[in-house]
Amino acid sequence: MYDEERQTFSFIAGLALGTLVGASVALLMAPQSGRRTRRRLSRAAEEFTDEARDRFEDASDDVRRAAKEAVRAAERGRERIRDKVRRGVSTNDR
Repeated sequence: MYDEERQTFSFIAGLALGTLVGASVALLMAPQSGRRTRRRLSRAAEEFTDEARDRFEDASDDVRRAAKEAVRAAERGRERIRDKVRRGVSTNDR
């Protein structure tokens, strides 16, 4: 599950970065003033940063939830093993 999420996040990050680079190149090649180009690049970079931050926070939340669930599953498994060991010991004691 973790590898799938990591691959998805990497794909989205690569797509976003490619979009930003493509937009930047398009803006640099467009016939407009330098000030306007810099302003548009700045806005695009801010939007990319905000989107990347949101995606990172979402991915971090997903990883935290998965880690908590893994800990709970391990605790349940450990408790089942303890119960089986106790039952085995008490059965052998009789």
